Amino acid sequence: MLEKIFEISPSFFWAGLSLLFGILVAKFFERISQRFFEKIRINLVLKRIGLKDSFEKIGISFDAQKFFSEIVQWFFIILFLMLSFEILGLTKFADFLEKVLFYFQNIFISILIFVLASYLIDFSQKVFLASFEKEKITYSRIFGKGFSLSIWALTALAILYQLKIARELILATFVGVILIIALVVGISFGLAGKEFAEKFLKEIEEKLK
Repeated sequence: MLEKIFEISPSFFWAGLSLLFGILVAKFFERISQRFFEKIRINLVLKRIGLKDSFEKIGISFDAQKFFSEIVQWFFIILFLMLSFEILGLTKFADFLEKVLFYFQNIFISILIFVLASYLIDFSQKVFLASFEKEKITYSRIFGKGFSLSIWALTALAILYQLKIARELILATFVGVILIIALVVGISFGLAGKEFAEKFLKEIEEKLK
């Protein structure tokens, strides 16, 4: 049967074979991605910082491990689909998919930004906010929520900028958010006092050693 298909059109045969191989490769890298995100415990981190619960409240079950792994899988499927179109001589479709593949680098960087932000918030809750609660500062909860929201706001802006969505507006908003965060942090340390600030910074230094 394969010989008959090859006799009819060698390009169709090789294009189909290329796409089939691409699907297998995509599945392979999807499993590797699953294991990687499982090892870094991204779902557990998102649960700890309350993001998974927030999604569940609005009826969305967000599995970051599965979602990011599927993005990796689609990258390889599109890559081999582009190669199949090249074999068939459909250059316009191949050129379009090539542009899509170039855009994937922005998506991967956005995923990295999201993951780093999640770990930063998780770290801050363990070290930074714990120090505030230890000192029994009245506004520790408010400050904690404000700090987390500020990180998420910056993360959202960074991701939108990376995805090339309204870049000029994003830059202006980004500067505004940075100024607000600086103001909040300045006021918070002012309320807490110089002595607490020095003690807090020493504690972080000791924990990082």
